[in-house]
Parts: sequence; C-alpha cells; structure tokens
Amino acid sequence: MKAFGFAGWSGSGKTTLIEQLIPLLIARGLRVSLVKHTHHGFDLDRPGKDSHRFRTAGAAEVMLAGAHRWALMRELDESQPPSLDELIARLAPCDLVVVEGFKTADLPKIEVYRPAVGKPFFHADCPNVLAIASDVALDVGLPVLDLNNPPEIADFVLNYTGLACSAQRMC
Repeated sequence: MKAFGFAGWSGSGKTTLIEQLIPLLIARGLRVSLVKHTHHGFDLDRPGKDSHRFRTAGAAEVMLAGAHRWALMRELDESQPPSLDELIARLAPCDLVVVEGFKTADLPKIEVYRPAVGKPFFHADCPNVLAIASDVALDVGLPVLDLNNPPEIADFVLNYTGLACSAQRMC
C-alpha cells in the first residue's frame, strides 16, 4: 500500500482538502483509506451505551459490529502510542492510505499552508515535505500547488506515488 500525507497547522484546510481529494481518487478507480492524527483526546463512544460500559469495566478492546460497518476501540496503556507504520499495518489492503497530520512521520507529504492562520512554515524541519498547497502564490523553493484546485493536487499525489497509471488503468 502507498501512503501519502497532508500536514499543516490547525485551520489551514487539511481536512477540507482531503475531503475533496478522496472522491477524486475513488473516481479514478482507487481504493482509499485514511489515518488521522489528533493531539487531543477523543472518544467515539458515549457514556451509558453498552460499549462504553464494557470499556469502563476494563475491557482492553471493544468491537462494535453492524450491517454496514464495524469499529474496534482499543484502550492504550501509558506506554508509547502506536507508530504510523503500526496503524497503517492494521488497515485492510487498499491502493492509497491518505494520512492527515503526523507532521514529522517519515512519509511523503504536502504541507497545507494559509498565511491567514498566522503560523510559520514547517517544511524546513520536515525533509519529507515535497510541496506546499496554499491559497496564495509563494516563493519557497518547493512546488506550490493551488489549495483551491484539488484535481491538481490529486495529480501530484498520483504521479509521485506511481499510482497515476493504476488510476488510469492504462500502463
């Protein structure tokens, strides 16, 4: 499986861009999965639900299964959280894993940058940043992609990963 990342400061437009890219990639015949990093605690469960009760009772894992999807929740101890590679290895096979966040992870990525957010670039500290997606013209020594042109960004990702031929089913 190929993996390609998008990283940027909060409010830069990463999620919106990825939300626009996924249907474009699927329309080209690719199976796409996603891993999103969060710095904040999160919980998909709700107090009072059976699954939440099982987790608070001490179950290490709780799986919810229905006719249209299943989800596995694993409680982590205080040790090191799983690496991006470990998380990707848990996914079912697909053509492309889109990764949101994981700014310092060792995978090719695009930095999503909006000057209006008021934060600095980080690509100088992250050698795996291949290009910048922005809503303004920039002179940064890397390719600059139009954040408002998702097809252009999809082409960049597919060409870099070598999936352009797979997506076109022509090579």
